[in-house]
Amino acid sequence: MANQVRESRPRSVHAWVAYELGTRIVSGTYQPGEYIPNEAKIGEELNVSRTALREAFKILTAKGLIESRPKLGTRVRPKDCWNMFDSEVLKWCFESTPSPEFLRSLFEVREIIEPNSAALAAKRATPEQIDEIEKAFHAMEEAEAGTEDVILTDIDFHMAILHATNNEFMVSLGQSIKTALMGLFRISSSEESEFVASLPGHKAVFQGIRDGDSERARFEMKSLLSKSVRRALDSLPGESDVDVAV
Repeated sequence: MANQVRESRPRSVHAWVAYELGTRIVSGTYQPGEYIPNEAKIGEELNVSRTALREAFKILTAKGLIESRPKLGTRVRPKDCWNMFDSEVLKWCFESTPSPEFLRSLFEVREIIEPNSAALAAKRATPEQIDEIEKAFHAMEEAEAGTEDVILTDIDFHMAILHATNNEFMVSLGQSIKTALMGLFRISSSEESEFVASLPGHKAVFQGIRDGDSERARFEMKSLLSKSVRRALDSLPGESDVDVAV
């Protein structure tokens, strides 16, 4: 809700204000095209200075979420102006209960990047990089269900594959969507049975890369993503019948 504070204030008050307003924007409390309350009203509600507000507005402007219009105020920009690869914007989206459309869009990006990355890794990975992918997979197997290790080892596996492409753009894209992967894995691997069920798919991807079979690696990664998006959408209330395009 707009009049509720979602997290305690950090040392940087303007960063906290940016978080508070950013989550309102991505959750739809403030709609694209809508003018947000003026500085005096927000400052009174959040009990912060105008200086803190203006610094927060600078942060949100840099992320493409808002724009100031002389004599009119501050308006939420259209969604296609938002920097969706920004780690904080992604975090705010996940904290605001992501919509099925948001999840599908993320998986579509993953489908473009990751199967092709797996295929490239199968062609280019060094023995040391293959060892890193294998270590990451074994760490997934050993991760205790219900712990943060489930998420972290899954991230390490996918990032190891991106590094094994030996393509700096792929690696950079991976770093950009790392926050998104964290959020997705928290949803799709939240139950022990779901995490365990994903292990054979991860192993198949690794084996395709290890054997230098690029088409197999691509196919197995695409299959893994298809199952993952289904689990993520099924976890949302009332979304079990949503059509999956991935």
